Amino acid sequence: MRVLYLSAEAGLGGAERSLLDILASMRRAQPSWTLNLIAGADGPLLEHAATLGVSTLVVPFDGRLARLGEYGTGPLSLLAKITLAAPAAVKYAAKLRRITESIAPDIVHTNNLKMHVIGAWARPAHAALVWHLHDFIGSRRLSAFVLRAASGRASAIVANSASVAEDARAVFDSHVPVVMVHNGVDLDRFSGAGDRVDLDRLSGLPPAAPGVVRVGLVATFGRWKGHTTFLDAVAALPADLPVRGYIIGGAVYRTDDSQYSIDDLKRYASDRGVADRVGFTGFIERPEYALRSLDVVIHASTSPEPFGLVIAEAMACGRAVIASNAGGAREIFTPGLDALVHAPGNARDLAARIVELARDPQARQRIGQAGRKTAEQRFDRARLATDLVPVYRKVAHA
Repeated sequence: MRVLYLSAEAGLGGAERSLLDILASMRRAQPSWTLNLIAGADGPLLEHAATLGVSTLVVPFDGRLARLGEYGTGPLSLLAKITLAAPAAVKYAAKLRRITESIAPDIVHTNNLKMHVIGAWARPAHAALVWHLHDFIGSRRLSAFVLRAASGRASAIVANSASVAEDARAVFDSHVPVVMVHNGVDLDRFSGAGDRVDLDRLSGLPPAAPGVVRVGLVATFGRWKGHTTFLDAVAALPADLPVRGYIIGGAVYRTDDSQYSIDDLKRYASDRGVADRVGFTGFIERPEYALRSLDVVIHASTSPEPFGLVIAEAMACGRAVIASNAGGAREIFTPGLDALVHAPGNARDLAARIVELARDPQARQRIGQAGRKTAEQRFDRARLATDLVPVYRKVAHA
């Protein structure tokens, strides 16, 4: 079988890292299959995919198409942006269709919202289209409208959590079969043993004193990822509590108004009086190194998380996790057993959980060990091919 994957972005956000896990799992399970990847930009996604034996190609987005997004803008201005980007989208789809026809895939697997729509028009007539949803659609009125209009061309939808699957079924009214496939984790790479990084050096901070508990948020700079909630929580911690916070990540996407800059977050930290208590490392290409360097990993998304890959990765690394208790993230852990939870957007609730773990090293160890066991039982990425191959076979032979 020939499978073509389409990704709008080539940075290493959660959706892109989950795609790499799929490629690795598929390559191992189906070594005779031909796997291709086309992205709308150049970046580390393609480099890592190539090392897996995947044929890669960059077909760059026009700037207006790259910046188009639903976050950070009102419906009218978004509609105007869609109108302005439409000619570029039509031109891109036509170019992509010529390329896909030359590849002659049996399956076109699209990995994000823009490629779901473009892929619907660019796929060859003989190829089945699989949409992989990493987002809630129901709350995005214009995206839901556009995707619903294109859904007749999709053969199946893969959702990365039961929450996303339920949302998709409501949006698409059961016109397209929806299959839930949780994201996976490379359990060899994400483990408690291995290299770490010097978070203080990367942040430009003096070395932390012995006994300091390192607490960090590892995420892209999306505005809903909870960076300001985390900074507010650090500001609410007792002054004598031996905790240092870290914000690990960067702005990896190109969508207008969808993310903070590092300067935005540094100013916010300064305004909250925690500039000397929080380090900003920037993007770290090997997230497992960063996770192993932390005592507590924070997930602070203020909107329901479609899945929350960093939670599963931190659990696989044996780290204590405090997670936002909403959306698909709730499907990953059992509160009190392999993670602690806080109400989304509630900085004082998050601060209380940080205090709890900072003062109890035994609890950190117990939760970390339970998290590793959960990751081994439920999130081994080898399962991805096991779950996806039947979907591919069914739609290819429909």
